[in-house]
Amino acid sequence: HTPMSDNARSSPARVLATLGWITIVIAGMRAADTILVPMLLALFLAFTCAPLVLWLEQKRMPAMLAVVIVVLLVILVGLGIGTVAGTSVRQFTIEMPKYQQQLRDEMTALLAWLQDVGVKVSSEDLLKYIDPGAAMRLGASMVSGLGEILTNSFLILLTVMFILFEASTFRRKVLAIWGDRQQSMESFSKFADDVYHYLAIKTAVSLGTGVLVAVWVALLGVDFPLLWGLLAFLLNYVPNLGSIIAAAPAVLLAMLQFGPGRALILALGYVVVNVVAGNILEPRLLGKRLGLSTLTVFLSLVFWGWVLGPIGMILSIPLTMVLKIALERNEDTRWIAVLLGSGSELRTRPAEAPASEKSEQVAASTSG
Repeated sequence: HTPMSDNARSSPARVLATLGWITIVIAGMRAADTILVPMLLALFLAFTCAPLVLWLEQKRMPAMLAVVIVVLLVILVGLGIGTVAGTSVRQFTIEMPKYQQQLRDEMTALLAWLQDVGVKVSSEDLLKYIDPGAAMRLGASMVSGLGEILTNSFLILLTVMFILFEASTFRRKVLAIWGDRQQSMESFSKFADDVYHYLAIKTAVSLGTGVLVAVWVALLGVDFPLLWGLLAFLLNYVPNLGSIIAAAPAVLLAMLQFGPGRALILALGYVVVNVVAGNILEPRLLGKRLGLSTLTVFLSLVFWGWVLGPIGMILSIPLTMVLKIALERNEDTRWIAVLLGSGSELRTRPAEAPASEKSEQVAASTSG
C-alpha cells in the first residue's frame, strides 16, 4: 500500500468527478440559456468595444464620456441590425412557402430526368429524407434568433455599459489583488490583449465580408441582399463551415430566380470574398497562432448550438477561441490549446526551437 497506488486508485474517481461537474455545468447552461445568451452577447460586445473606449481615454477624454459615446454607437448599430433583421426575416418568412414549393418542383424535375436516363430513384423517399429548403430555414432561423435576442437590448446595453465602466480600472484591481506577482499580472494582461485583438480584427473582417456579400448579391439582382449580407457577417465568425451555411440559401434563391448560371456566378463571388477574408486577411492580421482546427470548429458549432441555440452557433468560435487563449496561458493546460489549434504554427516552428530556448534559459539562469 503506497502513495502511488492511492493516486492510481483516486485518478479514475477524480476523472469521474470532473466529468460530473462538467455535465452539471452544461445542464445548467442549457437551463439558463434565456439569461446566459444575453450576458454572453454583452460580454462579446464589451470586449469588442473596450479597445475603442481605452483609445478615447488615452486621447484625454473622460471615461464617462468615452463609454457614453461607444454605447451610443452600439445602439445605432443595434438599431440598424434589428431593422434589417426584422424587416428582411419577416418578408422572407412570408415568401418561404413559395420558395420551398419551387425547390420541390426543381427536385422533382431533376428526379424525373434521372429516371429518364436510367437512374431509378424514388422521389417520395428522397424528398422525405432530403429537404431542399432546410438551408433557407437555417439561415433565417439564425437571423431571427438574433432579432429575438435584440428584444433584450436594454439588459444587454446596461451590462455592456457597466463592463466598459470597469474596463479602465479592472487591471488596477487585479494588480492590487495579486500585489507583486508580476508574472501573473503579465499573463492576465497578455490574455486580455489577445482576446481584444482577436475580437476586434475578427469583427472588422466579418463586417467587410458582410458588406461585400450584400453588394454582390444586390448587383446580381437576388432578393433580400441585406439579409444575406447580415448572415455573411454573422457566420464569418465560424471559419470554413460558416461561409458554406451563409452562401447556401442565397445561392438556392438565385437559382430559383434566375437559373443555375447566375447562381454559379453568385457562388463564385462568395468563394472569392471568403478566400480573401479567411485565407489572406485573417491569417496576416491575427497570426497563425489564433487558429482552430476544422474538427474543433465543427464540434464547437454543434456543441454551442445545442447548448445556446442559433446564437450559440454564431458565438461558438469566439467562445472556443477565448477558451483556447486562456488555456495557452497555463503550462499545465497548453497541450489542450495545441490540440484545439489548427497546427499551422507547429509547421512553421523550427524543430530545434525548444532545445535552443531551453539552452538560452539555462544560460540566463547561470549568468544570473
